[in-house]
Amino acid sequence: MLKWLWLSVVVVVLDQVTKYMVTDSLQLYQSIPILPSLNLVLAHNSGAAFSFLSDAGGWQRWFFSVIAIVVSIVIVVWITRLKQNELRLAVALSLVLGGAIGNVWDRIAHGYVVDFIDVYYGEWHWPAFNVADSAICIGAALLIIDALFNKEDQTNTEIKKK
Repeated sequence: MLKWLWLSVVVVVLDQVTKYMVTDSLQLYQSIPILPSLNLVLAHNSGAAFSFLSDAGGWQRWFFSVIAIVVSIVIVVWITRLKQNELRLAVALSLVLGGAIGNVWDRIAHGYVVDFIDVYYGEWHWPAFNVADSAICIGAALLIIDALFNKEDQTNTEIKKK
């Protein structure tokens, strides 16, 4: 199932290219309206999701980097052990892996993660995010779907074999 790692590479490349374009085009916290309820905004997140521990003094950079690297290794090993029929799980893990690598790349290179997608409604703004974050969320949703429906899929496969 290593053939699905191309998806991780695509996520990393898209993530890094979009971050580069935004960083090259915008000043920190500059916001450009794109659509109603969608802006581009350059933000630096030195913490984890939703800027958790962003003002912790710098140790979080390496802490979150180590966690992401360990999780990435676990995911690669997990992907190598998947069966051919576990496509949804392979896609989910590849998306999470690509997102984790995209963000850890930033964290190691810059000390923060570049975020630039600002979704809002009225005055309420969702925390800014990036392509890597999107891939992680989609992958996590697919993992949940796989956990909920995998037994049903396996049962249907076993019935068809009989």
